Amino acid sequence: MTDIKDIFGGAFVPASKHVEPPEIQLANAMRSAGIDPPPNLTLDGQLHRFSTKGRKRDDSGWYIAFPDEPVAGRFGCWRDQIDCVFKAEIGRELTAAEHMAITRRQSEAKAERDLARQRKAEIAAGTVDTIWTEAIAASPDHPYLKRKGVDPHGARLTGDGRLIVPLYSADGALASLQYISEDEKRYHPGGTTKSCSWMLGEVTPGPIFVAEGYATAATIHEVSGRPCVIAYSANNLPAIVGQLRETHGQAQEIVIVADNDASGVGRNKADEASAKHGGRIVMPPTEGDANDYQQAHGDLAGLLFPVADDWLIPADAFSEQPDPIRWQIKRWLQSQALIMVHGPSGGGKTFLVLDMVMAVASKGAASEWFGNKVRPGTVVYLAGEGHHGLRGRVAAWKQHKGVPALDMWLSRHGLDLNTPQGYQKTADALRALPNTPEIIVVDTLHRFLDGDENSAQDTKSMLDACSSLINEFECSVILVHHTGVSSEAQHRARGSSAWRGALDIEISVVPGDTIEIIQRKSKDAEEAEPVFAELQSVPIKGWIDEDGDQVTSAVLVAGQEPVKAKKDSPLAKHRKIFENAWWSAGAEDHDGAPYLSRLALTRKLEADGMAERTVKNMLNPSYDNKLIGALMMANMIEKHLDGWIVIDTVWASAMVVARNA
Repeated sequence: MTDIKDIFGGAFVPASKHVEPPEIQLANAMRSAGIDPPPNLTLDGQLHRFSTKGRKRDDSGWYIAFPDEPVAGRFGCWRDQIDCVFKAEIGRELTAAEHMAITRRQSEAKAERDLARQRKAEIAAGTVDTIWTEAIAASPDHPYLKRKGVDPHGARLTGDGRLIVPLYSADGALASLQYISEDEKRYHPGGTTKSCSWMLGEVTPGPIFVAEGYATAATIHEVSGRPCVIAYSANNLPAIVGQLRETHGQAQEIVIVADNDASGVGRNKADEASAKHGGRIVMPPTEGDANDYQQAHGDLAGLLFPVADDWLIPADAFSEQPDPIRWQIKRWLQSQALIMVHGPSGGGKTFLVLDMVMAVASKGAASEWFGNKVRPGTVVYLAGEGHHGLRGRVAAWKQHKGVPALDMWLSRHGLDLNTPQGYQKTADALRALPNTPEIIVVDTLHRFLDGDENSAQDTKSMLDACSSLINEFECSVILVHHTGVSSEAQHRARGSSAWRGALDIEISVVPGDTIEIIQRKSKDAEEAEPVFAELQSVPIKGWIDEDGDQVTSAVLVAGQEPVKAKKDSPLAKHRKIFENAWWSAGAEDHDGAPYLSRLALTRKLEADGMAERTVKNMLNPSYDNKLIGALMMANMIEKHLDGWIVIDTVWASAMVVARNA
């Protein structure tokens, strides 16, 4: 498990270790990225191209590595859309200047790579247009088409008999060609393949299918009678699905047909495309693609168009099988749910969330949270602010609870989660973890939202991002948010009302000497009883500041429910108003009973700032929920002369005794 001190750059000295020469490290990095490195690597700061598949005339692979220590650069494969940064290990921590130098070198490498790629693409664009225009139409008798059992669908032939299929950019321009022979597929050298595609068929109402290769897409098109877009690679699926969604709108049904490859790349990229842009995913149940499945006599039509008879089911059958809620913390943190914890700034909401999720991440060491059962799991804490204080809070909690290690990861900084780039960075980091997270915390919402929390559109984009995380990783997302500024907004989240509508669970933190934790919404279960807690100071062992003083932090501990003053009943309030007016009018009595004239009561109510209409209602005996009407209905007063006398003997006696004291 990663040490949290490492994440935030804490002072520690790693053990010295043997490091390989930079050329070997670069070759190993290429292999890890799925690229076969060339036999010899040159560290000269120049762009080098090489074959990544051992084929002649293939120069899709590329690398740039600068010789100055520490060696850094970039490498990748244009055909497979791989782009990786590289820095060589040197057996020690890098200085700030070295980090800056590496960043500069990697940027220089990217610029050089992009320039070379642009030059090649410009040259290739003119060439492929000529080749495609002059090529003849392919015959259904072409060996590759016969072997795959598909028709040409507009594919063409080279002079040497290879099949040609086009790659079009998003704006419809011919960007490259793919040449298909019996034993290999090759792209035109230098042609652009990223975000390029080709659609077989015409768009009409109904689903659009997306697949990787030509034969796969042709098979799907022929079996379904629907248009199918060739993405040409798994890595291209997210971009192509995104283009379709942008062109045809949210209502368009998009079906991504993933290859069932042993590496799992096809399914992973289909999942990514679906999570970002929406779309149903289907995949052959056996290893291979849709063409392999069809040729093996599989029911491809049934796979593409699953029977929907079970979409509507009888309520009796639905209720026969129990489906209890799955909890991370019983009654408080539901699994696969969207949860929000809100409170005023400095009110303790981060202490609360940390206390909850570290109990989950404690690997079973903390079996309960305030008496509620905890189910262990991996936690990812996306921290957008306060890393210095967060470090101490984590250390103090572990020390106080006696927890040696946490199954928990923290982000180095915030990002805009509701943007494609921010979501992609987050999802890639989550996919790289050894275990899928059970909980993802976003603290605070403001630090991870691109836009305005009051905007319905920006709110929806953030909620969509959270929903995608929940669906892909089957986890819960906890949003930490601020409350409004005004007094009436202290118990609800700041911003659009759409936030609350989308939540499965809403938790409010009410600060004070005793912190009150209130569950204000639980969509699928009864609301939990409030929890009362306090912050307890914890001196962190071994933490001394620069002045030699002990460093402390705080942890959440159980607190006592505060004794709340009993609120006056409406009738008691009416009595108080009447009695105050009586004192203001000179505390008169008639026949030994306290007396208050109508004029005196009117003047007192007006002096207290009541509007004329309100005063009139307060004096109307027919309004049994207003001052005079309520007291008369309760037999506390009765009409007398031009006012009222108190007829409740206990109340009257108390008033007279107080006046005569």
